[in-house]
Amino acid sequence: MSKVIVFGSLNMDLSVECERVPEAGETVHGTGFLTNPGGKGANQAYAASRMGIETYMVGAVGDDAFGSRLVRSLGSAGVSCDYLYVRDTAPTGTATILRCHGENRIVVDAGANAVLTSDEVCAALDDISEPGDIFLTQLECDFSTTVDALAYARETGLYTILNAAPACGDLTSIYPAVDLLCVNETECEALTGVLPVDETSILKALVVFSSLGVSTPVITLGPRGSVAFIAEDVVVVPPRKVEMIDSTGAGDAYLGVLAAELASELDIADGLIVASSAGALACRTVGAQQSMPTRGQVEAFMRCGGER
Repeated sequence: MSKVIVFGSLNMDLSVECERVPEAGETVHGTGFLTNPGGKGANQAYAASRMGIETYMVGAVGDDAFGSRLVRSLGSAGVSCDYLYVRDTAPTGTATILRCHGENRIVVDAGANAVLTSDEVCAALDDISEPGDIFLTQLECDFSTTVDALAYARETGLYTILNAAPACGDLTSIYPAVDLLCVNETECEALTGVLPVDETSILKALVVFSSLGVSTPVITLGPRGSVAFIAEDVVVVPPRKVEMIDSTGAGDAYLGVLAAELASELDIADGLIVASSAGALACRTVGAQQSMPTRGQVEAFMRCGGER
């Protein structure tokens, strides 16, 4: 069984519920304010570890209360934090989240997430990784560091997963180093110019990613499920139905669990089915990391047909 190594962001989520998103210059009343450990990288590492897979987190936090809480949260889920760096030159990253009828709007301040260098991340990979391990990253940290880390991970024999979120920068040069790319509809349009709204546009977007060198592109489609291009076959994964409470962290549950399943040597198509169930389960709880399901919860959900 392989390990999952996540290089990515750690943010403290500052989350509040509102009936509608305010217009410019407008104030609306909110309820249910929460501070929760989050960040795409940390969430994905948390989700992978909850599936019982040996998981390492590579990243940075500030020398502050938010940073300490984020490290404790990952440790509580069994994630190894030996390569989480504490920096006094920047605060811990934050994400300000407006929750509105199950959907969310997010503003991120990267803070310490932007300070790690390529040399530091690659040195961590030298210490941790072995060929065949899963390397998972996103785009909330320094862009050049992320690109360099992806290239190095691929060169050293790791299976690379890029969650291109948020969609930013020119990824053309790095696509050939990406074994599996995962984007949502908005990110897909930003990167390909194609909004995946129907079978024709979905296939067109998948072909664009494939032509740029991505081995396996995956597009998540929210309540419509997800779709992948695997060895020139289009694989459609239907949605799993749950009562939508809060979608924060659903995509991260999907990615973390997918990485865990690949580390368990499950094939990609089957891994996507498990990941879809985990993403659905994460929507039943407010917040990010506390919504990540265990392997037992995912398996029980799948046994009952994916509707609970």
